[in-house]
Amino acid sequence: MARYTGPKTKIARKFGEAIFGEDKSFEKKNYPPGQHGNNKRRGKKSEYAIQLMEKQKAKYTYGILERQFRNLFKKANQSKGVTGEVLLQLCESRLDNIVYRMGIASSRSAARQLVSHRHITVNGELCNIPSRIIKAGEVIGVREKSKTISSIESSLSNSSTVFEWMSWNSDRMEGVFVSIPERQNIPENIKEQLIVELYSK
Repeated sequence: MARYTGPKTKIARKFGEAIFGEDKSFEKKNYPPGQHGNNKRRGKKSEYAIQLMEKQKAKYTYGILERQFRNLFKKANQSKGVTGEVLLQLCESRLDNIVYRMGIASSRSAARQLVSHRHITVNGELCNIPSRIIKAGEVIGVREKSKTISSIESSLSNSSTVFEWMSWNSDRMEGVFVSIPERQNIPENIKEQLIVELYSK
């Protein structure tokens, strides 16, 4: 499946924030890319452009392609909750995102690769589908043969962030997706209402 494999700093500069994590190059040039550089006189964005940019930011942040993202929106729109909030909760419930949140991988793209290469288990069974939506109570772990992989060990040792909607057992190298996170607990700077407005046109 097609994925964006170009320079991540360029995308981060486009949105004005380091959406892929810590980025020294972005800190040096935290203005939009292009030949005009840090030009303050860039034209004012239309309402549609602002909404589209917010959708693109969410897609790049979670590493989701347009068709998948639109399907997630349809699913969120059909649910009983607030559409924008449910959309982000669905993004947070994806297996690749949970692997990243638990600290097993240093980035979402690295998490997606670990899942695709069959290093991750769900409820004790191997799962190689990064887009799988995980339900509350399900157990995500590292496959027994993969526990000594240096990248996983390095990521876990450098991970310090603890999210209240999941638990982690470092001895067994597995965690539980305790509950679906509330919107105020999701750290991503995404204005989901703009995405809802865009898709509702």
